[in-house]
Amino acid sequence: MSAEIKKEIQLEIAHVLFIDIVGYSKLLVNEQREVLQQLNDIVRGSPQFGKSNAAGKLIRIPSGDGMALVFFRSPEEPVHCAMEIASALKNHPQIRVRMGVHSGPVNQVTDVNDRVSVAGVGINFAQRVMDCGDAGHILVSKRVADDLVQDSLWQPLVHEFGEIEVKHGVKLGIVNLYNAELGNPQRPKKFPQHVTPATQPIASAEFETAPRALEKSIAVLPFENLSADPENAFFVDGVHDEILTDLARIADLKVISRTSVMQYKTGARRNLREIARELRVAHIVEGSVQRAGNRVRVRAQLIDARNDVHLWADRYDRPLDDVFAIQSEIAKAIADQLQATLSPAEKAAIEQAPTADLIAYDRYLRGKKLLGQSSYDTRAIDNIRQAIRLLEQAVAYDPGFYLAHCQLAHARGSLYFSGADHTPTRVAQARQALQKALSLAPDRGEGHLTAAWISYHCDRDYETALTELAIGKRSLPNDSSIPELAGFIARRQGRWQKCTENLERAADLDPQNVWLLQQISQTYGMLRRFSDMAGALDRAITTSPRDATTRVARALVDLEWCAETQPAYEAIHAVVAEDPSSVDAIADQWLYVALCRRDSAEIGRALASIPAEGIVPVNVRMPRSLCEGIAARSTGDAAAASSAFTSAGTEMARLLHEQPDYGEALSVLAMSEAALGRKEDALQHGRRAIEVVPVAKDAVTGGEILRNLAITYAWTGETDLALEQLEELVHISSPISYGQLRLHPWWDPLRGDARFQKIVASLAPKEKQ
Repeated sequence: MSAEIKKEIQLEIAHVLFIDIVGYSKLLVNEQREVLQQLNDIVRGSPQFGKSNAAGKLIRIPSGDGMALVFFRSPEEPVHCAMEIASALKNHPQIRVRMGVHSGPVNQVTDVNDRVSVAGVGINFAQRVMDCGDAGHILVSKRVADDLVQDSLWQPLVHEFGEIEVKHGVKLGIVNLYNAELGNPQRPKKFPQHVTPATQPIASAEFETAPRALEKSIAVLPFENLSADPENAFFVDGVHDEILTDLARIADLKVISRTSVMQYKTGARRNLREIARELRVAHIVEGSVQRAGNRVRVRAQLIDARNDVHLWADRYDRPLDDVFAIQSEIAKAIADQLQATLSPAEKAAIEQAPTADLIAYDRYLRGKKLLGQSSYDTRAIDNIRQAIRLLEQAVAYDPGFYLAHCQLAHARGSLYFSGADHTPTRVAQARQALQKALSLAPDRGEGHLTAAWISYHCDRDYETALTELAIGKRSLPNDSSIPELAGFIARRQGRWQKCTENLERAADLDPQNVWLLQQISQTYGMLRRFSDMAGALDRAITTSPRDATTRVARALVDLEWCAETQPAYEAIHAVVAEDPSSVDAIADQWLYVALCRRDSAEIGRALASIPAEGIVPVNVRMPRSLCEGIAARSTGDAAAASSAFTSAGTEMARLLHEQPDYGEALSVLAMSEAALGRKEDALQHGRRAIEVVPVAKDAVTGGEILRNLAITYAWTGETDLALEQLEELVHISSPISYGQLRLHPWWDPLRGDARFQKIVASLAPKEKQ
């Protein structure tokens, strides 16, 4: 096979429903045609068929006496569809079908009629699963059943038949899906007589068919604060955090990350079985902390969430300065109950107290929490600055506080990366904190993870970052930020599939982390896979229904995909009505929508909450003055626009005086100069920006700078160059969309050109074309 053909084969996981009509060959030709047409109508009437088809995530393949439906989002899609078809067929007893479902790898191909089709193991095995059944059977492979039994909706319907040998000696685990009304509970005729059909569901509890690794999976829920003083909440969070961190060091355990478990704060009674199902774990740890004077009481218990059995519980009454020893003892006791193997290095790390200074620990916890509040939030830069101040206090109280130095280095690098303090001094400060951490504990994983972040944030040195990640992973097997950063690196390298794989792997360790789901959605947005983008944001909303930025981001999908602004407008006003302070979080999203709607009143209200440092829509920081200039330009206020763009240009020129190769600043300076009519300077700086940060070096920032160059060309009257640049942008992953080109004032100078309209039309959703 040639290299060119190999490159074209793109395997992906599909979820296949195979259907055929039993006894089809015995029908007369006209009867065959009639029954097949009736089945087609029933299948097309399935709500799941309609949803997946409308999302562009369904391929239909005729097979003579039936069909294959290939879904791409979830193994539940073909099962829902099968049940809906079975329900509809109750009114058509003359149509006798059997159905089979399997998930597996496929690749999309083009058939002889130039239609999209599918080939691969996934579809072959789905047909073999179906071939095992008789009329009325809905059979699924064991692989699919293992996913279904994680959901209480499917558990009562799932019954195991056992293994059967199919074509080429392959053995398949077959599971029957039925209830009192749908499906066929009888054993298929093809099954050997010695196989006894299961009379009970294959999982009376949630996890009986799950992989063995799940036996050692655990989520440590937030501990309850029983102290009289509510100010002790951070102390309680610290006890919880340290126990979770100690357990996460153990490679023999799967431990859910802190961000996800913090969704289940104490208060109302918690449904542990439901929480365990949502987090996909077998065990739950709960506890409480009571601090009084210089004494502390900690209670903890380990529960098997599959059957609500309490496996272990203990109470610790100690002096306050013994709290870190308590945390280590609890972690080791839990590991022992789960029969987890601890290496000598893991045991030593668990027994090592993070600090002896409780004030330093308090500042560390507060700073770490602020640093972890990453999202589309406009206040992200301010959060990083506050985190740095708190972490600097932590290391001042305890200069030997290793973890605080790691967090401080990460925070300083993040501020540099944001563009809010993109200076050599800030990089030097990040490296200073990193070196201090490495000098304190050169073999611990957190320092190497921090080194990876510094290489990523400050150097764009992705190979060094990956090397440091590999070192860090050895002692941080459950840290979701390791696959998270690997995903970010892959995104910068333009390896988009690898990016989503790594981010999903991070989400498996941290399934309730809204930030991760937002990043997954942003990746799909760059790829203009808006249905997948919406799906990721829907997952985030399920996790955190009241998160303002996620709700607005989900509504913005309609703007980007279909040029519809009303959903985003309504979402913004809904979240502001519920919580007026949310305007500070969604200010940049609000400004984007207001500009696309050409609503001067809304533009003014959004601008009022934009901080002086501005916004970071993707990676290029746009100072508030630039936002004001774009707003004034869109409303025809030439004087205000000139003043604002002059301020933006001055700020960027000041940065470039110290860092002449700062690509992001060159890009913003070029836009400012273009708006002010300084054409030659604008073109020079815009072109220089993309030379400094080409797409090949950074696919994300490079794509954004290319877009800004297209805007610069448009604003300077270089229409041909602008259109040429846009043509390139629509053929790569970039922050360009149909809605943006249709509506945003950036592109107004091009609107009268038929070539621009053709580019816009090329991005229109299929149903709009």
